[in-house]
Amino acid sequence: MDDQETEQRDTQQEEKEQQNGSDGDQSEEQAKAQQVEEETEQAKEKVKELEENPPEKLEDWPDDKSKYETFGGPEGEHSYDEGPEAQLGRSDVRHHEDGSVTVEGEKVDDPEEFKGDPIPGGPTDNNDSS
Repeated sequence: MDDQETEQRDTQQEEKEQQNGSDGDQSEEQAKAQQVEEETEQAKEKVKELEENPPEKLEDWPDDKSKYETFGGPEGEHSYDEGPEAQLGRSDVRHHEDGSVTVEGEKVDDPEEFKGDPIPGGPTDNNDSS
């Protein structure tokens, strides 16, 4: 065997070793990606359950990966009025700084009708003990 053939064989061997090493890295990356995908799916399922029966208190909301999922799914799949967000109230109601409320651009006579209950511990909660 001459030097050129030996060098060529060594180069091919090195390439094979590099490919085998990168396959191991790729398998590890695939396993990580699959784990992330599974965690994401579990988080989405948890959020779907929350859509049906949302917690009353802020501390009862999840503190895991599901807190980063969008309520109602990603944007663009449905309009506000067609999805679970509709439970939050009408989309055409606007509250203004002066306390007035408009629906579809028309000022309403009784703005109190469109106010919700104060959020416990929030700035409008009269029962706040702090």
